[in-house]
Amino acid sequence: MFPGTMAKAKNGGDSPYVKRELRAVWIATVANIDWPSKPGLPIQQQKAEYTGMLDKAKAMGMNAVVVQIKPTADSFYPSNYGPWSKYLTGVQGKDPGYDPLAFMVEEAHKRNLEFHAWFNPYRITLEKGLTIDNLSADHPARKHRDWVVSYGGQLYYNPGIPEAEDFIIDGVMEVVKRYDIDAVHMDDYFYPYRVAGQDFPDQETYEKYGMGKFANKDDWRRDNVNHLIKTLSAKIKQEKNYVKFGISPFGVWRNQAVDPTGSDTTAGQTNYDDLFADTRTWIQQGWIDYITPQIYWAFGFKPAAYEKLIDWWTKEVDGRNIHLYIGQADYKIANNSDPAWNNPDELPNQLKYNRLFPQIQGSMHFSFKDLDRNPLGIKDRLANDVYPYPALVPTMPWLDDAPPKRPTLMKAKRSDEGVKLLWKDQKKSDAAYYVIYRFEGEDFNFTNPKHIIATVRKNGDSKQSYVDTTEEPGKRYMYAITAVDRLHNESKPSRLAFVKSAP
Repeated sequence: MFPGTMAKAKNGGDSPYVKRELRAVWIATVANIDWPSKPGLPIQQQKAEYTGMLDKAKAMGMNAVVVQIKPTADSFYPSNYGPWSKYLTGVQGKDPGYDPLAFMVEEAHKRNLEFHAWFNPYRITLEKGLTIDNLSADHPARKHRDWVVSYGGQLYYNPGIPEAEDFIIDGVMEVVKRYDIDAVHMDDYFYPYRVAGQDFPDQETYEKYGMGKFANKDDWRRDNVNHLIKTLSAKIKQEKNYVKFGISPFGVWRNQAVDPTGSDTTAGQTNYDDLFADTRTWIQQGWIDYITPQIYWAFGFKPAAYEKLIDWWTKEVDGRNIHLYIGQADYKIANNSDPAWNNPDELPNQLKYNRLFPQIQGSMHFSFKDLDRNPLGIKDRLANDVYPYPALVPTMPWLDDAPPKRPTLMKAKRSDEGVKLLWKDQKKSDAAYYVIYRFEGEDFNFTNPKHIIATVRKNGDSKQSYVDTTEEPGKRYMYAITAVDRLHNESKPSRLAFVKSAP
């Protein structure tokens, strides 16, 4: 089907919309790209900026945020594995006066948004030319100088040193244990992108740990990253089996010219050959729960066409226990040399095209500020055209497939505020949130998202409530509630409750 044609809903029927679809936005903290807007803001202003972003994300139809909490071997939370980030206070190691991560997770969950904690595993500095002595006094890199290498003017933990790998894994697990996150997320920064004329300085490390065990240094490097992913995957599930593990790699695994099983692309650098990130192995071994290739190109772009990469990635994950989400290049809209990105339909058409493929379970958008500035009206297009109805996050049955017990709808009554719904859970329910359905006439189709008016996070009370303020005069409504657990398995619906038409 040609890009831009209307997709048939995966759940059946002729609706172009789907009930289950991950809709996430990246919130980058490195260099204050998205949040905070600048370092050193007062606590209340930092908090207000963040909650404002969540409200806007929700209004755009999102159901998840991917927040960068460890951008440069530092932390947006009190940590034993990295100093406080300078992007918070302007000074690396300076306590901001509160726990931003605890706040961010709580506020996301209040709005029933999944929180994916985004880590950059190896990068220590972003600015070029900094040395270890420029780092904060409490920076672990100062204590373990032998773990640190300089490449392209930046500092990195050396992926080939086993103790450094253990340190990185323990740093991630610190967050998994202490915070109520929904997922651990990593992006495309494993071994750094190649710098022309420079080899990553790990020959000595290779001779110590890899020579004789691997045919060449590249295979050893890939094994280092594989070992990190495999070990971290097992540890996450051992600690909290409901916490997902996902990675967002560069959009090209290998070019077809190098490997006949690669994609029909001519990308200058690739995951396998340059970043030493063997995404195929991660997928085939079941080490990650989702993969989000950054397919940051337009339809028909010769070196790496969107449709060709969609074709390759959908085949790569087909039949596997993994979700495929697509990393979308919102930052290129009206801001790129490729004229395709001056077409207001380019990104909406990519999102609609994704729905043609049952293997694709949603998208992640880079990044928040690029959506918020609304180039070519993209924020409005998402809210009104592409994501007009709420969506549930797709389930991962290999992690859990048991739905909660159905809730008991006790009351649906009109008040001055609107229609007030009151319900309660059955005993020992593992519900995390609820879906509010509203029907008109006899169309009781629970698979059509147009009937979902809200998703509501569970509070600590035995009884839950919601007020529908969007009713229209003269309409006759039927309401129902379902309970959903934190891995998004949905219960059977409650009884239907009829409410007379408003005057």
